[in-house]
Amino acid sequence: MNSYLAWYVCETLWAAADHSVDNSTAMLREWLQRVQGQYHHMEWRPMEEPRSYADELGPKHWPASRFTHVMKLRQAALRAARQQWADYILFVDSDNLLTNPRVLTLMMAENLTLVAPMLESRTLYSNFWCGMTPQGYYKRTPDYIPIRQWKRPGCFPVPMVHSTFLLDLRRQASRGLAFHPPHPDYSWTLDDIMVFAFSARQAVEDPLEPSQYLHVPPKPQDKMGFDEIFLINLKRRQDRRQRMLRTIEALGIQATLTEAVDGKALNSSQLQALGIDMLPGYKDPYSDRVLTRGEIGCFLSHHHIWTQVVEQGLQQVLVLEDDVRFEPRFRSRLLAIMENVQQAQLDWDLIYVGRKRLQVKQREQAVEGVSNLVVPDYSYWTLGYALSLQGATKLLNAQPFSKMLPVDEFLPVMFNKHPKEEYMEHFEPRDLRAFSVEPLLLFPTHYTGEPGYISDTETSTIWDNEAVSTDWDRKHIHKTHKQADIHPTAQNSVTGDTPPPAAHASRDEL
Repeated sequence: MNSYLAWYVCETLWAAADHSVDNSTAMLREWLQRVQGQYHHMEWRPMEEPRSYADELGPKHWPASRFTHVMKLRQAALRAARQQWADYILFVDSDNLLTNPRVLTLMMAENLTLVAPMLESRTLYSNFWCGMTPQGYYKRTPDYIPIRQWKRPGCFPVPMVHSTFLLDLRRQASRGLAFHPPHPDYSWTLDDIMVFAFSARQAVEDPLEPSQYLHVPPKPQDKMGFDEIFLINLKRRQDRRQRMLRTIEALGIQATLTEAVDGKALNSSQLQALGIDMLPGYKDPYSDRVLTRGEIGCFLSHHHIWTQVVEQGLQQVLVLEDDVRFEPRFRSRLLAIMENVQQAQLDWDLIYVGRKRLQVKQREQAVEGVSNLVVPDYSYWTLGYALSLQGATKLLNAQPFSKMLPVDEFLPVMFNKHPKEEYMEHFEPRDLRAFSVEPLLLFPTHYTGEPGYISDTETSTIWDNEAVSTDWDRKHIHKTHKQADIHPTAQNSVTGDTPPPAAHASRDEL
């Protein structure tokens, strides 16, 4: 068996050979000796023994030890390139042959962080995928064959390249790329190309920073008429935190950062001390699994805010999660809605600002006298919502710890719109006065299966057994998938501007 690999780093040649049962190592050594004069530096890492992996079943078997070893080799090459301040690194598996002398020039001309040439074979196999399942496996798509057969020439964004590819190490996004160890959020099968593909998905380009040569005055911050605006964020999700802090700063929103409860850090003793027990008979509507600790952590994060609202006597607050995308003119549109609510003297407890509407076959009732507001039916997600003191009191009085279910299932129970009667019978009264802005002003930044998608609630462990992990959202993606198409006859009809015209927006929101 041979699994030797070779990489070219700027003017440096980095090569490795290991676990070979043929003369691959000798051939590579001979070639390196003859070409070393053409390179500024050469690094050679042969490993004659062992000739096989201890846990392999045969030369074509890839046990975990083999994947790990290959990932470590590639990481060593990447580290060597970074230490030498190389501009580019070209990874080439030893059984890949590049015959076009212009291939490097063509790839560099694309000006991309990660780019690969399309490799030919005698079959349809190549070194790229056009589709990937939520579990990280290959997915057939109609795009693959036209590209592979040269019927669609060009450079295309794809979820996976492997075997031979070029990295531009000058780019900011390349700093987040790694082969080993796997990304902290990686939960797919241990596979070298899947680990790197996941790393590439997470290493997104940072937003443009203000120029150091231009003074950009800070925008005045306020709470948009709320007593407090809470931003929920897990401490270990620093990328989300920084993105949201930059976003709300640009929007002129003054928010209080609230550290979320990390479900991964919860143990059985803590749950018992808090008196937490799952709602009898609760099952996830799609996967049929029970409550997860990630969902408990999410619930506790929101519950902590409800408690603050009551203890501090806050009349109305806005709650935001850290994975949201703001719609254009978010400020002016939400300000206008809340002003209309006040003028109409609407008695309200909770107003969804972002959610996933599940009733897609009939309209939701418009609120008379208030523009852009409806009475919501059963909904998912707690992306963002306004909450009154009265509403927070009702949620706390329900004493949900001893009969817990996910927070986005709990809210519809409390406004008496959950389809499971057996869930609702555990809560009395169910008189939460809930409304929703229409159209919605918040959406998720990512959906299941998209690059950068991470779930801390669905990918977790079973609530009463930390040894049982769940990866259900990668198999049962409905809950975290995009909003389903709403039937034409079910489109909500509301008064008011949809969205407000630019003439009514503040100048800095145009």
